[in-house]
Amino acid sequence: MKRTLVFLVWVALFSTACKTQDLSSEDKPTVNDLASKNIDFAMNLYRKIASQNDDNIFFSPLCISSAFAMLSLGAKGNTSDQIIKGLNLDLLQSKDNPNIIPALFRQQQENITSSQDLDLTQGGAMFVPQDFNVLETFLSQTKEYFNTDAIQLNPILTTSINEYVEKKTNGKIKELLKTVDPNTKLMLINYVLFKGKWEVPFDANYTEQARFYVNNYRIVSVPTMFRSDKFKLGYDDKLKLSILKLPYRGDASMIVLHPDKDADYNSIDEEISAERFHQWLRMLKKIKMEVYFPKFKLEQLYEMKNILPALGITDLFNYQADLSGINMETGLKVSQVIHKAVIEVDEKGTEASSATVVGITGYSLPPSLKINRPFLFLIYHETTNSLLFMGRVVDPTM
Repeated sequence: MKRTLVFLVWVALFSTACKTQDLSSEDKPTVNDLASKNIDFAMNLYRKIASQNDDNIFFSPLCISSAFAMLSLGAKGNTSDQIIKGLNLDLLQSKDNPNIIPALFRQQQENITSSQDLDLTQGGAMFVPQDFNVLETFLSQTKEYFNTDAIQLNPILTTSINEYVEKKTNGKIKELLKTVDPNTKLMLINYVLFKGKWEVPFDANYTEQARFYVNNYRIVSVPTMFRSDKFKLGYDDKLKLSILKLPYRGDASMIVLHPDKDADYNSIDEEISAERFHQWLRMLKKIKMEVYFPKFKLEQLYEMKNILPALGITDLFNYQADLSGINMETGLKVSQVIHKAVIEVDEKGTEASSATVVGITGYSLPPSLKINRPFLFLIYHETTNSLLFMGRVVDPTM
């Protein structure tokens, strides 16, 4: 009987620069290089998701890339190459230091979680039945680089997985799995938990119902927060969008991308990149103004098996997969990749349970900014510029 390896990714709980360059063989990759490559991976992934629907989007590129980087430790040959290239990390590889990529992920996690004011936890678990022998090298490396615990279950039960996920997400994600394939020989779970408090909270007394223009035909009413203060703002003249920075306590911030009234938010999709993200950060200037920002909660689940092949990750999902670094058996493949993300943004903050300046000109800022049309947002760690979460709000009431 051919055996199946199930790879399960789930993320994130919310209620709320470096220069991009190619690395030469003499360069030693840094966490900032990893972060920049991960931003481009996030943008590629976002484009694939956005091309399939016009709905709200929310995911954690940090969680997804961490999970697959962890899986790559057990992949060999073309399977490993596809994972690394699909994650946009191939330029960080080193023949002299084959574990440089997982080492960078570990350093990134240490840097992100070093701030006492930033409530972010990252880790994982590996569920295996007692009759399936995982190679010791894979066990030790996933523990060393990705803080992954091995848990033996006989058999692997849906209730056990769901209870583990619910506990790790403080009850935010319940009943993640409906069923577990009886042929499952390994289940990997990677999680990111983030709870951010605004550096300056919005006053709930000023929150009022306001119109949000989903499109030319649909208008919804949504609780909208208000604050008059000094904000960091920028404007991208080419893309016709305002860039608003909302900092959290600690070392993280949300960047809100709000297209002009006559601009199509879909037009941004092909232009966003790590290079442009760094440009936006450099453009920000502090100004006194009024900001209106909707409260929202998103819960999204993605079958990544339907998305990742478009990024070149294909062998994992068929019997050409080489996962001999996990177990020497033939016939192992990944049958399922689930990514679930939840975010809630309110007056206190966010709770979540994953170059050059070509074409950018000067800008003039309005005295107020009303986020009342579809917008994009990115939550990132400031010191490393690591992108933690990314989303699009088309309808904040959905």
